[in-house]
Amino acid sequence: MTPIRSLDHIAIAVRDTEAALARLSGDYGLPVIASEVIEAPHVRLTYLDCGNACIQLVEPLDEGSPIAEFLAAEGEGLHHLCFGVEDVPAAATELGGGVPPAAIGSGRGRPSAFVAGELPSGVRIEVTELAPDSADEPVT
Repeated sequence: MTPIRSLDHIAIAVRDTEAALARLSGDYGLPVIASEVIEAPHVRLTYLDCGNACIQLVEPLDEGSPIAEFLAAEGEGLHHLCFGVEDVPAAATELGGGVPPAAIGSGRGRPSAFVAGELPSGVRIEVTELAPDSADEPVT
């Protein structure tokens, strides 16, 4: 079995990153450690350091994107959990009951993929590659 080595991040779908940061970074004091725009899907990803894992804010930048559709249907809130693994395609396939991931994406310069199949307790699962210099530590 491909081991899950760490909780990398908890992703929260938001309509407005700046509004979310006012609470999480301003009121709660969580520092922003990275922010990037991904072209496909067209989203802004902003990472806040929680010490042992990150919170990832996911803001759609395209009204027709899957995240925009999620927000329209579900509202703001938990979107997925992401675990650190050594081999993204193998872990995503194994955790997806043998179904390979639909695509390998990227976040913070590392490969990542969503696990196919039924959502455990209704929560989407993503896996991302551990950083080479921290086999057991979350990447910040």
